[in-house]
Amino acid sequence: MAGWQPDVLGTDYQQQTLALGPDPDGEGDAFATLIRYTPADAPVATRAVLYVHGFTDYFFQEHLAEHMAAQGYAFYALDLRKCGRSTRAGQTPHFVTDLALYDVELNRSLKIMREETGLPVLIMGHSTGGLVTSLWLSRVNASGDAAAQGITGLMLNSPWFDLQGPSYYRSVGTPVLEGLGRLRSMMRLPLGEISTYGDSLHRNASGEWDYNLDWKPLAGFPVHAGWLRAIRRGHRRLHQGLDIGVPALILRSKVTKFMSKYGPAADVADVVLDVRQIQKWSGCLGDRTNIVPIEGARHDVFLSSEEPRTQAFSELDSWLKWLDATSPEAGA
Repeated sequence: MAGWQPDVLGTDYQQQTLALGPDPDGEGDAFATLIRYTPADAPVATRAVLYVHGFTDYFFQEHLAEHMAAQGYAFYALDLRKCGRSTRAGQTPHFVTDLALYDVELNRSLKIMREETGLPVLIMGHSTGGLVTSLWLSRVNASGDAAAQGITGLMLNSPWFDLQGPSYYRSVGTPVLEGLGRLRSMMRLPLGEISTYGDSLHRNASGEWDYNLDWKPLAGFPVHAGWLRAIRRGHRRLHQGLDIGVPALILRSKVTKFMSKYGPAADVADVVLDVRQIQKWSGCLGDRTNIVPIEGARHDVFLSSEEPRTQAFSELDSWLKWLDATSPEAGA
């Protein structure tokens, strides 16, 4: 395991490469990347947070790191295997055939954070990262106690808890996908290229955010049958009921608006996921859960325009104060 090295985000950020060994899906050696935010003027941290991105995504949200540091959190983020900083030549971006494979880098990251800081850890997950971290936490809790691992809570930003679209995608489509994903895992699904969400975000299109388009292309990465099979298996496990062992906050947009092309409505709605599904399945996490719709928010509520983004941070801060007051370790 390499030590901390300079990160692409600048002098306040470092990255550490986590060597994960041979890729179980046969694409060479796998690596993940742990990133930390260490500004010279940061307040003394009393807690820590690990942020996990979604599909066609990586960590670039510097304002989120800055906000969490101001709240007293040592901020870490994880680029999962084959994602963002962790992508290697010849690998299929974001491709895994089992979401449990991510347990390796999540466990390693948690261990590093606990050894470096000795602080209680909040987990944050966005979109697919929300599904991945929920499943992982349930496994962590089943093997002992999430709190005993130093984990105090889970904050989810528009988690992907079900397959959006017509109902037949989730009924007859899922068994078909199960077969395709098993027999032809690398088959690219003909979903088309829609850049609505990317166009609403990126500074060179219609948005205000700047990021690496090789790591987060406007129209997203291709979806492969084996990966979507893994997602649907994760959805099924979630719907059966999890026990993550810690309280959870779920922030989501108030409305969904699926659009094939960018328009102003894309700036004030979730154009990626169905927020009704987020609302429906959040109760499956198995602990105290607080779900807050944010008026005018995008899919990533922290990449929304200023007013809903401010509301999202306000809701987060209020919940963090509650969590700190009710968590014995957080107050230690």
